[in-house]
Amino acid sequence: MPITRFAPSPNGPLHLGHAYSALVAHDLAHDLARDAGGRFLLRIEDIDGARSRAGLADMFRRDLAWLGLEWDEVPAQSTRLAEYARAADWLRDEGLLYRCSCTRAEIAEDAASIGSASTAPEGPVYGGRCRRDGPVAGRAVAWRLDTARAIARTGPLTWTDALAGEQPARPELLGDVVLVRKDEPASYHLAATLDDAADGVTLVTRGQDLFTASHVHRLLQALLGLPEPRWHHHPLLLDAAGKKLAKRRNSPSLEDRRAGGEDGLLLAAQLRLQRFPDGISLGTP
Repeated sequence: MPITRFAPSPNGPLHLGHAYSALVAHDLAHDLARDAGGRFLLRIEDIDGARSRAGLADMFRRDLAWLGLEWDEVPAQSTRLAEYARAADWLRDEGLLYRCSCTRAEIAEDAASIGSASTAPEGPVYGGRCRRDGPVAGRAVAWRLDTARAIARTGPLTWTDALAGEQPARPELLGDVVLVRKDEPASYHLAATLDDAADGVTLVTRGQDLFTASHVHRLLQALLGLPEPRWHHHPLLLDAAGKKLAKRRNSPSLEDRRAGGEDGLLLAAQLRLQRFPDGISLGTP
C-alpha cells in the first residue's frame, strides 16, 4: 500500500510549488494507486523555532481543501521531540556524533580557503574544523554526524528513486551534516527520517532540490534500524527568472489566490498537466 506525505513548515504561506508537491504526493497515493489503498498524509513540520507561526497550519488545511485534496493528518513534529532526543542520544553513545561550534561564516571561510566548490542544499559542505580541533569553549554547539565513521559502520548502501532508479548512497556528498541544531531539537535530516518511519511512509515524495539529502537519510535509516522507503523526487516549479518558487522570494501565496477568487480545482487540474522531467517554467504566476 503506497503511503505518501506532504510535510510543510509553518514559517510562511504555501505557494504554487507547495501545491504541486502536494498534488504529486496525493495522486501517487490515491489516483494512481487507488486499488492498492494508498494514503496521503499531512504532517506539519513545526520545530523551526521563532520562524514557525501559529495559525499557518490551519491555512495550509484550507489551501489543500481548496485544491480538492483529502488527507489523513499525523502528529506534528513538535509532539515528537522525545523521539528525536532518543535517536540523538543513541548516536552519541555509539560515537557517531561530535560537537560543533562553527558559525556559517567560519564554514564558508574554510571552504573558500581550500578552494572547495562543494555545496549541499544548506550551503558549503562542512570542512571538519571541530571534528579535528574540537569546539570553541563557551560557544553553543550543534551535533554533527561523523559521516565517514557512519559509512564504515553500515558499509555500502543503495536507495531507489522512482524517476532516477537505483542510486548508490553517497552521504559524503553532504559532508558531516548537523543532526541536532544549536537552537532546535533536531535538524531536518534527523527529524524527517524518523517521522517518515514513524508514519509508515513507503514513498517519500518531495522536490528534486532534496535529492542529495536522501543519501544522508538512507544512511540514517541503516544506522537506526528504520525501514527503507522508496523516493520520488519530482521536478520543481520555476519562476520567470528560472528560479525555484520560494517563500523568501515572496512567491504569490495560495491564500491570496483563494481570496482573489481563483478556482482551486481548476488550478489543481492545470498543475497536474505540468509534469515534465527537467523542471517546469510557469513564467509569471
